[in-house]
Amino acid sequence: MSAKPSVPKGTRDFLPNQVIKRKYIFQTIESVFKTYGYLPIETPTMENLSTLTGKYGEEGDRLLFKVLNNGDFLADVNTENLANKESNKVIPQISKRGLRYDLTVPFARFVVMNQNEISLPFKRYQIQQVWRADRPQRGRYQEFYQCDVDVVGSDSLMYEAELVQIYAEVFKKLGMKVKILINNRKILFGLAEAAGIADKFMEMTIAIDKLDKIGKDGVIKEMEARNISANQAEKVLSLLETPSLEKLKQAFTGLEEGTKGIEEIEVVFRYLNESVPELAFDISLARGLNYYTGCIFEVKVDTSDYPGFSMGSIGGGGRYDNLTGVFGLNGVSGVGVSFGAERIYDVMEELNLFPADVQKDIEVLFVALDEESHRYSFTQVSALRQVGIACDLYPEPTKMKKQMSYANARNVPFVAIIGETERQEGKVSLKNMVTGEQKDVSVTELRHHFTNQ
Repeated sequence: MSAKPSVPKGTRDFLPNQVIKRKYIFQTIESVFKTYGYLPIETPTMENLSTLTGKYGEEGDRLLFKVLNNGDFLADVNTENLANKESNKVIPQISKRGLRYDLTVPFARFVVMNQNEISLPFKRYQIQQVWRADRPQRGRYQEFYQCDVDVVGSDSLMYEAELVQIYAEVFKKLGMKVKILINNRKILFGLAEAAGIADKFMEMTIAIDKLDKIGKDGVIKEMEARNISANQAEKVLSLLETPSLEKLKQAFTGLEEGTKGIEEIEVVFRYLNESVPELAFDISLARGLNYYTGCIFEVKVDTSDYPGFSMGSIGGGGRYDNLTGVFGLNGVSGVGVSFGAERIYDVMEELNLFPADVQKDIEVLFVALDEESHRYSFTQVSALRQVGIACDLYPEPTKMKKQMSYANARNVPFVAIIGETERQEGKVSLKNMVTGEQKDVSVTELRHHFTNQ
């Protein structure tokens, strides 16, 4: 007996109606990217592991999918390492490539390799799949799409403000109420300095990034496991309760880096001048990735109208000053944000936010009552397609009930019925599948109906 077919964990098939909805999300996002002057690029599915490793922190490195070398991948492996199951030593010997973890690091590599072909500042968007060996759960998959928008080659905080506008505009078009949170990695460094753990900055941010998931006690335990004392951890958590930027300034007296972070956020708010009410400062926002250096962002669903509903972040990003430097190009700052397309889809599906007509794939389905009418219908369908009208013809003139059931299954708004009488008079009987209204129209009127409605 053949094995039951399956897909790898953390991946999914998508039915036509799901693909249509997903494309609606992608097209909405892309349309806003274009409006703001961003240009599309694409990068390979696989990158050299040397490109990917060391950019996402220790947890990110663990989640990288490695690709085995071609041919006999064990040919050059150190047998002692293999026998001792020393995977960290074996992996570089058997795998030189990996699936991309995100789109930002490949973009930095792209900028360095194509620096003579692009003009700075360079504004790009990218909508492609990424892979993470994460534990699959609701809203989290091992294969998923990211929709990224970045600009490199400028330190201007105008771009942070512009990216906030892009977030607000996209989610408005999608009909989603969201909260756009902003913080700054320099502020987080100020927290570490104030708590006396500047040398444990990365360890602190990794722990803070889990605050929503594991709570305060969990964060303290996480910090203690990373050689941060309980008193120091509690100092950090007390500072995280600072209610405003003004109060934080007082706490950061004499701390240059943290104060600079506050000033950068204030500049972003001044650019926007309260035009994006969804934007709010959140001192606990950490973004665990190593490469962020300035303002950071996260987007969450505003659940005020949906009691009991919960979902993780549906977008995030920030400023990175040194990412191209690791590939040999210094002094090229960048900032960007990403849309979590999979979670956006899940939210819109669960909250019924997709437009009613989003799944409409064709305008009209022709059904024929006899063989000659079927051939005549084929001619009419071909003519409508030539003028850009999406339509289809049931493949045979079978029972009307069967053809109409198919029309309902396809969610077709109109059905054009053609029998001997309609064929001889050059008409169709056009039925509105929503209202049930049915009327005879000429072939010319039919074309006009779909090109001008």
